[in-house]
This record gives sequence, structure tokens and C-alpha cells, in this order.
Amino acid sequence: MELQIREEAGFKFIDEGKGEVMVLLHGLFGALSNWHGVVDHFSKNYRVVIPLMPIYEMSLHKAGVPGLVSFVEDFVKHMGLKDMTLLGNSLGGHVALVYTLKNGDKVKRLVLTGSSGLFEDSMGGSFPKRGNYEYVKERVAYTFYSPETATKELVDEVFDITNSNAKCLRIIAIAKSAQRHNMSKDITNIKVPSLLIWGLNDTITPPMVAHEFNRLIPNSELYFIDKCGHAPMMEHPEKFNSILDKFLAKTPLTAITT
Repeated sequence: MELQIREEAGFKFIDEGKGEVMVLLHGLFGALSNWHGVVDHFSKNYRVVIPLMPIYEMSLHKAGVPGLVSFVEDFVKHMGLKDMTLLGNSLGGHVALVYTLKNGDKVKRLVLTGSSGLFEDSMGGSFPKRGNYEYVKERVAYTFYSPETATKELVDEVFDITNSNAKCLRIIAIAKSAQRHNMSKDITNIKVPSLLIWGLNDTITPPMVAHEFNRLIPNSELYFIDKCGHAPMMEHPEKFNSILDKFLAKTPLTAITT
């Protein structure tokens, strides 16, 4: 399926399928292609919506987790979404956590994969190194268990981003905001059924982070995927989708009360 980007009221987004709403939030260097396997699978039975977060365009004073949460709030309001399954990867998971705590009436299920919010190892202390293609290639490959997942297209995309001063400033501001914003005291208040799908070989948010999320989020369950890094939905889409399918089936909306 070729993902069609729609534009409306200043928002860019994917909106595929019909049914219960799934909203997917990408990470700091995330692209729509990250979610291709999820959209292909779930748009047959669900309405899958992916807002393109304005990571590289937002004003510098808003460049941080709170600014991105405000963006998602505005997007959800504009789209009239409710009873959502909210799914976030990496920084997108962090935004999903804060959004859920602030807007519990709109979220019915929460799914996190490689989420920040407790601890993450950034893409190398001095990242981004501008103009050094091999270094960027190495850091992108570091995200995955299998380096070949870091396709030339993906590396080229990140390389282009790191060669823009304006984009780099926003990336650094958002990354620092995420690292400062530890959620260990807040996420004990999440009430909705929550699913954690983690790569057993994640080097950015290691397995110990997943266990800590599982310990702190009251109604949560944790699954690991072996030979898998920071983006399970990209490296092992079939396993990821299977785990998510089972979770959705055993947490029907009619049985979830708030």
C-alpha cells in the first residue's frame, strides 16, 4: 500500500481504513515508512491515523515534549478523534504517555515500543555530526539489531536532516527536553490497558527500561521480540502485529471503562 499524505488545516497526516481509531506517533527521526507494516495490516479492520509531527518546523521555544503534546491535542481535536488506541515509538511513546495522562477520556488503550520517558541512550553523545555520512550511517544502524534495516533511503533521510542547521537546533532542543522529563512519578497514574512491545536487543532504551515501564504502569503487559532493536514494528512487523492483534482482541472497547 502506498501511504497517501493528506493536508488539512495545516496538518499533514495519514488516514487509512475504517473502524476503531488507532493513532500512531513516530519518533525524533521517525518517518511514515516506519509504520508501513502496521498500516498495511491494521487498516483492514481499523482506522489508522498518523500525524506528521512538526519536529523540524515548530518554533524553537516550543520545541520539546510539551509542545509536541499540544500539537497532538490540537490534531485530535481537529480530527474529532475519540476512543483511541494510542501507539508511540521512541519519542512518540513519550508524547503518548503525557497525552494519555492529560487526556485520559480520549485514550482507551496505550501501546509503547522503545519509548523514552524513563531513560534513553541518545544517538551518540556528539550526534549529529554534520557532513559525515559514514558516521550518520553508523548511528542509524545502531538503532537496529540487523544493520541492513538501515536502508540507504533511511540513512539519506537522516543525513539530509542533520545537514540543516534549523532542523538540528530543534532536534537537540527536543532531545534535551525528553531527557529532562522523567516520568517515573507520573506513569503510575495511567489507568488504561497498556501494552509494551520491546526489542530484546534495543541499545537506546534497553530491556531494563521496558521492565521499569512494566513495573510502574499499573495495567500493563510486556512482550520482548528477540534479535530486535529500537523499532520492532520495522524489524519484525509480523511479530509486532501479532502481539498487538492479541492485545486488541482481549481488551475490547466495550469492556474498557474509565
